[in-house]
Amino acid sequence: MQNLIRNLRYGLRGLRKNLGLTTAVIATLTLGIGATTAIYTVVYAVLIAPMPYPHSEQLVMVWSRVGGQRNVLSAGDFLDWTRQSKSFQQLAAFTGGGFNLATQDEPEQIPGMRCTPGWFHMQGIPFLMGRDLLPEEGIPGRDHVVVLTNRLWKRLGANRALLGQPMRINGEPYTVVGVLSPGLADRFDFELATPLSFLPEQINHDYHWLLTMARLKPGVTLQQAQADMDAVTTNIAAAYPTSNKNWSASVEPLQNDFLPRERIRNLWLLLGAVGLVLVIACVNVANLLLAKGAARQREIAIRSAVGADRGQIFAQFLTESLVLALIGGALGVGFGAGLLRAILSIVPEGILPTEANFQLDLPVLAVAVAATTLSGLLYGCAPAWYASRVDPGDALKDGGRSGTSPGSHKLRRGLIIAEFGLALSLLAGAGLAVHSFWNLIRVDLGLRTDHVLTFRLEQPQERFDNPEQMDSYNRQILSALRSAPGVSDAATVTGTPLRFYSDGMPFTVVGGPTYTDPSQRPGAGFQSVSPDYFRTFGIQLLKGRPFTEQDTAASVKVAIVNQEFAKRYLKDQDPLQHRLSIEQIIPGVPKLGPAVEWQIVGVMHNVRYGDFRDDNPEIDVPFAQSLQPSVSIGVRTSADPAAIAKTVAAAVHSVDPQVALSRIRTMDQVKEESLAEDRFTMVLFAGFAAVALLLAAVGIYGLMAYAVSLRIREIGLRLALGASKRRVIWLVLKEASALASIGLAIGLVGAVLVGRTMRGTLYGVAPMDFSVIVSVGAILFLTALFASCLPARRAASIDPMQALRTD
Repeated sequence: MQNLIRNLRYGLRGLRKNLGLTTAVIATLTLGIGATTAIYTVVYAVLIAPMPYPHSEQLVMVWSRVGGQRNVLSAGDFLDWTRQSKSFQQLAAFTGGGFNLATQDEPEQIPGMRCTPGWFHMQGIPFLMGRDLLPEEGIPGRDHVVVLTNRLWKRLGANRALLGQPMRINGEPYTVVGVLSPGLADRFDFELATPLSFLPEQINHDYHWLLTMARLKPGVTLQQAQADMDAVTTNIAAAYPTSNKNWSASVEPLQNDFLPRERIRNLWLLLGAVGLVLVIACVNVANLLLAKGAARQREIAIRSAVGADRGQIFAQFLTESLVLALIGGALGVGFGAGLLRAILSIVPEGILPTEANFQLDLPVLAVAVAATTLSGLLYGCAPAWYASRVDPGDALKDGGRSGTSPGSHKLRRGLIIAEFGLALSLLAGAGLAVHSFWNLIRVDLGLRTDHVLTFRLEQPQERFDNPEQMDSYNRQILSALRSAPGVSDAATVTGTPLRFYSDGMPFTVVGGPTYTDPSQRPGAGFQSVSPDYFRTFGIQLLKGRPFTEQDTAASVKVAIVNQEFAKRYLKDQDPLQHRLSIEQIIPGVPKLGPAVEWQIVGVMHNVRYGDFRDDNPEIDVPFAQSLQPSVSIGVRTSADPAAIAKTVAAAVHSVDPQVALSRIRTMDQVKEESLAEDRFTMVLFAGFAAVALLLAAVGIYGLMAYAVSLRIREIGLRLALGASKRRVIWLVLKEASALASIGLAIGLVGAVLVGRTMRGTLYGVAPMDFSVIVSVGAILFLTALFASCLPARRAASIDPMQALRTD
């Protein structure tokens, strides 16, 4: 202990004497450890930490599966699962939706959910006042009750008298029976919940629309629950072979259930990228400390001469390294907290789970301490080892000049080579991400985004008494919009272009392949559109005719497919000569009707949805022939679309003052939001790559500056014998070029590995993209030359007589 205290005191005095070096080391460590802490906090909260529910290990998602893919659940399946399963304390179903909430000013669209009673109790979410939904409230006719989140309750005035009082939702009275406690529930993407009740016509095994969560019974494992559900789905398939053949279920922990695989992969890639930054930082620090150790060889020789053994010298240097690591780690955690807030402030909405708790809690701090200690050992051992091997006699000769260790200089060169190799790997990853994003923003979206305003009109299923009323309502809305100032066209679509299809529907080509198992049928995006849809959104019709006002419920059912559909399913055939058999969507009822035939009358240009990477098959049908209560409206304007949002809202409210407009966006905004995740990932990769480039530049500069200081006598002699300054500059740049070239050659292996790892997230870019490798390699090489210019100029400015006199 006394030795440790003595080493600490001596080390702190030494650090104070070399404030420039100490500041550089601490700044480098702060940057590396801070960035690592921030990204690890995100990865831990999203992918590792248990969910923030009581006994969260018991909570599971139960998915329906077909063809190896997750799927949502039908009401009939849910009720059979509830009756037959034996592994769960409770099985609950839920689905999202929008609710029109009457307010003093104008109707407001509130994101909500419908869930089976007991859903909050199952999750262990506490109530501020009131209660959870009761079993009897899951019966049609008794389901007009609502639970509010704390944030909505506060927005409505935080009046405790609201409990038990009615509020108008979707134009009907609902009684408030509970208000959730502040905290976790306020992070959810819904603000109110009503009971999920099933009408008789909704109880079927064909229409999949429910999500299912469950809590395992104590002592029941995932494997036991999976075996139980395998037996249950086998029984259901035997009872309903037409709808349930080849359908199964999967029981999965409640963790990352709604995150795409690509997003999970990107988070791990970002953690790997920031880990490379930390390693590069450690390499830089090791180089700085090696240079410092070489300068202290006379001091080491004197300490050895008076009795200090190698172990004591090693311990002294390692202690100093760990002190630097602790200071850098402490500052790094603080920097990481700030960086975390900055990252969360720019992360696109909906990218990260709402339940995730992004805090520097004990597990994260433990990793930060481990990273700090490991980095201290990583960059501290080599300088300590070389310092302990100094020969006192050689170090004291000629003032200590000959004591400079050739081995330590070789190690510093090796570290710089490794640093450039790592930097190339990281820059290659960033270059691939930038190239991929560049390709995405240039992709042909299949429509015009300029001068178009979109919004959603969410209507309750029971709003309309019959299809004719729904069709008439839609025509009135479009007529009012076309009459509004500044509006040139208006159209209805059940999905949202560039964002999502309203449905995915299985189909068969009439006269084509038949399927004894309905689950084996191909599927395509399916949406209903009004006749002006293609003109409003600027979608090109390549063949056939558009829809017209004569395509009504009473006329022949017609459809327009996209290029991808024709290419994939009607290759080398005339699409206009084919019909499609598709089950009807019954307005307002989650149940498919009988299959009907749709005559293909046109082929349209492919339109991208959601992820812009792929073209997907699409089927559009006239809105009048496949009605749905909730729709998107597109409005083409003659001026700035954002500027007439209030005019558009007034036009809608002139027809229906109770409906709220939601998700009001220009199509340019929709495009930007669809690209937000790729842009965010690219920015983070590019940011970490820029840090790596900066560290690499600092590293090569430090090495070249130190190399010049060691060769002052040699350079002075060369200049005295007639060498030109240009020749001296070339000698320094030649060494830097050689080190950078070797590092870049080695880094090609890392670049290949990074590219292969990123393959699934790239668009239009090969994992080993020649242009990216050449570009980032050239940037790194030029950076090495630029960073070496100042040491080279210093070398060329050496006074030969002064250098020889000093020697």
